[in-house]
Amino acid sequence: MEAVGGSRKLGWGRRRARGGEARDGVPPALTGLRVTLAESCNLSQSLVPGGEEPRPTTPSPGVVLAQRHVAVQEGPLYRTEGSHITIWCNVSGYQGPSEQNFQWSIYLPSAPEREVQIVSTVDSSFPYAIYTQRVRGGKIYVERVQGNSALLHITDLQARDAGEYECHTPSTDNQYFGSYSAKMNLVVIPDTLQTTAVPQTLHKVEQDPLELTCEVTTETFQHSHLSVAWLRQRGGEKPAEVIALSRDFVLHSSSEYAQRQSLGEVRLDKLGSSTFRLTVFHLQPSDQGEFYCEAAEWIQDPDGSWYAMTRKRSEGTVVNVQPTDKEFTVRLETEKRLYTVGEPVEFRCILEAQNVPDRYFAVSWAFNSSLIASMGPNAVPVLNSEFAHREARGQLKVAKESDGVFVLKIYHLRQEDSGKYNCRVTEREKTVTGEFIDKESKRPKNIPIIVLPIKSSISVEVASNASVILEGENLHFSCSVRTAGRPQGRFSVIWQLVDRQNRRSNIMWLDRDGTVQPGASYWERSSFGGVQMEQVQPSSFSLGIFNSRKGDEGQYECHVTEWVRAVDGEWQIVGERRASTPVSITALEMGFAVTAISRTPGVTYSDSFDLQCIIKPHYPARVPVSVTWRFQPVGTLEFHDLVTFTRDGGVQWGDRSSSFRTRTAIEKAESSNNVRLSISRASDTEAGKYQCVAELWRKNYNNTWTRLAERTSNLLEIRVLQPVTKLQVSKSKRTLTLVENRPIQLSCSVKSQTSQNSHFAVLWYVHKPSDADGKLILKTTHSSAFEYGTYAEEEGLRSRLQFERHVSGGLFSLTVQRAEVSDSGSYYCHVEEWLLSPNYAWYKLAEEVSGRTEVTVKQPDSRLRLSQAQGNLSILETQQVQLECVVLNRTSVASQLLVEWFVWKPNHPERETVARLSREATFHYGEQAARNNLKGRLHLESPSPGVYRLFIQNVAVQDSGTYSCRVEEWLPSPSGVWYKRAEDTAGQMAVTVTRPDAALQVDTVVPNATVSEKAAFQLDCSIVSRSSQDSRFAVAWYSLRTKAGRERDGPGLGEQEEEGDEEEEEDQMERTALLSVGPDAVFGPEGSPWEGRLRFQRLSPLLYRLTVLQASPQDTGNYSCRVEEWLPSPQKEWYRLTEEESAPIGIRVLDTSSTLQSIICSNDALFYFVFFYPFPIFGILIITILLVRFKSRNSSKNSDGKNGVPLLWIKEPHLNYSPTCLEPPVLSIHPGAID
Repeated sequence: MEAVGGSRKLGWGRRRARGGEARDGVPPALTGLRVTLAESCNLSQSLVPGGEEPRPTTPSPGVVLAQRHVAVQEGPLYRTEGSHITIWCNVSGYQGPSEQNFQWSIYLPSAPEREVQIVSTVDSSFPYAIYTQRVRGGKIYVERVQGNSALLHITDLQARDAGEYECHTPSTDNQYFGSYSAKMNLVVIPDTLQTTAVPQTLHKVEQDPLELTCEVTTETFQHSHLSVAWLRQRGGEKPAEVIALSRDFVLHSSSEYAQRQSLGEVRLDKLGSSTFRLTVFHLQPSDQGEFYCEAAEWIQDPDGSWYAMTRKRSEGTVVNVQPTDKEFTVRLETEKRLYTVGEPVEFRCILEAQNVPDRYFAVSWAFNSSLIASMGPNAVPVLNSEFAHREARGQLKVAKESDGVFVLKIYHLRQEDSGKYNCRVTEREKTVTGEFIDKESKRPKNIPIIVLPIKSSISVEVASNASVILEGENLHFSCSVRTAGRPQGRFSVIWQLVDRQNRRSNIMWLDRDGTVQPGASYWERSSFGGVQMEQVQPSSFSLGIFNSRKGDEGQYECHVTEWVRAVDGEWQIVGERRASTPVSITALEMGFAVTAISRTPGVTYSDSFDLQCIIKPHYPARVPVSVTWRFQPVGTLEFHDLVTFTRDGGVQWGDRSSSFRTRTAIEKAESSNNVRLSISRASDTEAGKYQCVAELWRKNYNNTWTRLAERTSNLLEIRVLQPVTKLQVSKSKRTLTLVENRPIQLSCSVKSQTSQNSHFAVLWYVHKPSDADGKLILKTTHSSAFEYGTYAEEEGLRSRLQFERHVSGGLFSLTVQRAEVSDSGSYYCHVEEWLLSPNYAWYKLAEEVSGRTEVTVKQPDSRLRLSQAQGNLSILETQQVQLECVVLNRTSVASQLLVEWFVWKPNHPERETVARLSREATFHYGEQAARNNLKGRLHLESPSPGVYRLFIQNVAVQDSGTYSCRVEEWLPSPSGVWYKRAEDTAGQMAVTVTRPDAALQVDTVVPNATVSEKAAFQLDCSIVSRSSQDSRFAVAWYSLRTKAGRERDGPGLGEQEEEGDEEEEEDQMERTALLSVGPDAVFGPEGSPWEGRLRFQRLSPLLYRLTVLQASPQDTGNYSCRVEEWLPSPQKEWYRLTEEESAPIGIRVLDTSSTLQSIICSNDALFYFVFFYPFPIFGILIITILLVRFKSRNSSKNSDGKNGVPLLWIKEPHLNYSPTCLEPPVLSIHPGAID
């Protein structure tokens, strides 16, 4: 397992193409299915013969596919453990060698993503360790079926072999294109098929019945079918199939048992769900041997084929069959062997056997191996047609004389009854269905008999004028009759013809009265004098056959019958003699052949050529032959007749031969039937395939003509070749680079031509890198006609093209005026050379392509350059900003410029367009102008060419940012279309718009005041400085009090405290507004304590006064004023620039009734002496008392207070006092201060 977990070993050049995820295990749809044999009866499927795996189909050799495609046997496949499995894989559409390599891997269900390599056809180290031993031991191997197809073999399938198999083909292609692997699933299931039978040995007697049973079970959960077969094994012979039940529930047997099965002698029955019974009703000695049953379990693969997953055979039963005595003998008897015509004869066929009455025999009679009659066990004879007529006339009889004797009687022998006679006896067995089957058959030796005719003394001789003749020649025969003594009577003569098939026909005959009559098949010929017979002398007879035919060939026989008049006056035949002579007739069409030849199969335009039609053999003048020359023009599929020499010597021209008549001569030789065809001034019209057709004719006896044969010669192809071209076009290559709007000069030079009369067609092409082929620009035909190509029409080049043919005739030029960048490409010319054919039609002789001119049309070099000066500008609001964009250089003075200003805002990465000046000098606002109300504040001017100034008037803070300009330079193309040639961006200008610095100052030195009750006091707010002359002020006065409600006494004490204390006190202050006045001079509400007692005055633009009338002691306290400075923005909106608060103003209002408290508080020294100094002294005193008390307690042991109550110890008291001198200090003891 080390190789599985280790690094993968890939074959050379391997590149995976995954076909999808592996499927793990059995598909859910197949889980839990169990099929018995009875349930599979209704499923009829096709079976691969022998249960073999289907072989892959491979593409035909020479087929080139678009891309590589790897196909593997479709899965999932279900196979049993221990079986031998094959999986096919083929590849198509590949490049490289015809023999491809294959690599097999598996993805196990336990690790579906991990590849485990099994076997390779190219790398012996390919298998992982888990498979190495099985591969080396030959248990796993790859069988090549073809160069692009292979089979993976696993001979002993194991459960761990289940998984997803992948077939991979290492690439031999120039580039990866297609699929290089394919996958399929293999499921390994247990082998649960069981076949059992009781082993035994049985001793049977012939004709006994035999019954054997076999149990077949399976526990496979997949959908499967069963097949069961009973076989007989005898010695080393091949097992014979007795009867079998196929997986489709069809019964069949081998040829040895097929007849017995059809008659019901052999049966197979199914008992229950798993028992199969074999029954043989009548055993025969040939049935001896070992009987066993064999079962196979079949499963249907995804491709629809059935596969035998496993086969099992049971133990055998040995059956011995003891034969019974069934022998019998047959003999044939007759009285003698020599007979005369008219005598009777009897043949006896004697059967000798045991128990003949209880057995069934059939007898047949034969004469010269031809059946005469047959007789079955029912003793009813059946005669053939010839002997049936004789039996009907009482001349013959077939009968069964007894159980063992059968008789054939012929009452009147004929001479043709001479021959060999025999009988055959066949024993038959009656089946359970009542039918008979043949068993053993025997026959005795033949008995020959001879039937002699009545003796006669005549002899016959036949002679002919020739034994071998040519069809159409005449035949003459003579028949001479000789007698030993004086003729006894008259002769009747019959001329007969026995053909090659041994068929006999009567030609003519002469009866004993001298009347001549023709035979039925010669009646018509004899009426035209084609057949004649006459009696030359009393004993000499002649036969004449005129204008012979092939059918007249054969054996000519003269049959002479000698007649003698009997005493009663009737004529009686006393003798017959015959003689014959053979005649062989050579058919006219025998050897009839036609050959077409030519010594000039290839000619050039305007040359001449001859065609010969040679006919063999040489026929005499009386045998006419017609010859027809046929022609198939080049590029057509049908022949048509040119000219025909008819059988009577006439000439007939074909319907489509008009172009040949003026240039064709035809001649037929006098000494033969050969025909010569001569054609002059050859052209394309005469190019093609020629063929001569000869017809052989024969004149019939009735003056009609019969076409005996037709022969077609070989095809004779005549190539009318054009002159060898000498066309050469200049192949030199050029590179041409120019600026647009200049002309493109293209030339095409013909260096050599075939003829001075050559005309040229010139086609101009341009090839673009993006196009597969060149596109036609212009075509000038050989007749100097112009045709514009699709490229010229699409690109609008017609008005810019100029073609010129120079006087020399071999130089052509094409000029493309006002070149554009799109005109760049590879230009070349295609020259066609045209000549005038013999038919006065122009034809294209040759064509050639010139070298290419690489044309590059480029735009003018960009020289646009902007000033890259950087700058920073800080400016106050409401002022004017000038942004300058300077074009230092440009590509052309005729160019148009587009100028665009844009800005980057702080914290905003995207730039925004401020304004744009189009190349038509139209000014446009950008989105930034609309957002920041720049439309009324932008101003553009161009004091000189290339200098553009953008002014932003009345700037605001939101106008701050980094500004720059971008310039696009546009040029006009040769076609008048403007295009952007270049663009550049100028240096950046950082603009910062600030508001005025805050310079507001409020007078902080304000004296305290003491007023009497009911008097008025003034609170002045003086502005020392301001930020701008346009400033406006908002003023508010406040009363400052502590949060405890105590007013602070003047600022003197506060000035002596530390800064930290001041901040703490400010947090404890409460502000109460007396009055506020806004920048727009709008008064706020008066404070409630002062309502109706306030008076506001603006003494000057920088001095504001608030007078509090009717002062009361409650008005004593600190007061301050707060000033806000407001400025107008560029958008005329007011905003608060800053604020400032004055120092506190101490106001004391004296009560008219003076008290000690007021006296003390009015004097600072007295206030500190009375309220401040006693507290430290009092504190020291308390501490001293506490210390003394503490010591005294320690000195007394467990001393307690009076009545056991502890003394009250007073902690440091918490003192509250008012720094405002409004109230005396308060000594308070808080809870928890006393222990």
